[in-house]
Amino acid sequence: MSAPGASPSRLNLPRFAAVWRGLAFFLLWVVLMQSAKVGDLAVGAFAAAMATWVSLRLLPPACGGVHFGHLLMLLPHFAWESVRAGVDVARRALAPAVRLQPGFVRCPLDFPPGLARNTFASITSLMPGAVPVAQDEGALEYHALDTAQPVVEQLWKEERLLAKALVAGRRHA
Repeated sequence: MSAPGASPSRLNLPRFAAVWRGLAFFLLWVVLMQSAKVGDLAVGAFAAAMATWVSLRLLPPACGGVHFGHLLMLLPHFAWESVRAGVDVARRALAPAVRLQPGFVRCPLDFPPGLARNTFASITSLMPGAVPVAQDEGALEYHALDTAQPVVEQLWKEERLLAKALVAGRRHA
């Protein structure tokens, strides 16, 4: 029976998250162990239950989540952009006359401070050409190799793509 004024989907969110996380941890165990022995599966079930319990404590469902399908669709894009940017950096580094305008750019973001913004900063730090160096309430500051390039516009494009893969959570007080 649900509490008065509470929506059923809101009450089932932790259970739904626990089931999916548990299944994902157990699947990871099976992939890593590559064994169908009863003892191995029992240990895997216990390990998955403990990992699920810890993950629910460290990252409660109310903090947000991830659409794994959208995240998987980002992998080819991320790989392509990393290769493309790496070739660009190598070309510039090996050119006889380096034409760079290094400097800092401020990139206003829709991601609030927290997990989503940290994930975005981590992903963009792996892409050559710009590295996040500071943040404030509404933006990340990047050191860019070439400020003549549309660095902020490219970062906004990456933000829109990542936003499709993230499920918004509640902001903490």
